[in-house]
Amino acid sequence: MTPTAILATLTTLAAAIGLWYWFEGRWDRRLFRSGPGGVCANLRAGQAEAWLRDHPETQVLDVRSPGEFARGALPAAVNIPIGDDAFEAKAGRLDRDKPLLVYCAGGYRSRIAVDRLKRLGFRSIQHLHRGYLSWKPLPPSTP
Repeated sequence: MTPTAILATLTTLAAAIGLWYWFEGRWDRRLFRSGPGGVCANLRAGQAEAWLRDHPETQVLDVRSPGEFARGALPAAVNIPIGDDAFEAKAGRLDRDKPLLVYCAGGYRSRIAVDRLKRLGFRSIQHLHRGYLSWKPLPPSTP
């Protein structure tokens, strides 16, 4: 590969990454806007771990495929794939009055789920930014 081709490839890659971050930022500003009496937050892994520790009543929703879920999931997670034709009906059985932490593998599918969950009337939605791939549970704390 010539130096010009390498430079063109790197420039294209940098532009694609930049466009994704621009798009994601715009999407997040709209998506994670809380409505009256509601909470909708985009949490990094450490923040999500703290949230779950401080709010044990939180329902955890994994919207990945059953195969992905079988390979590992957050503690106490319920798997309702975002691609399931009955997603709204199944998710609608969750308690709308309890907090909900939603995630997928990398954050794209769970952002779609957040939008759908808001329309279903969930008032407290926490989203795991960058999804399960970012999840690194902290070692248990000692008293």
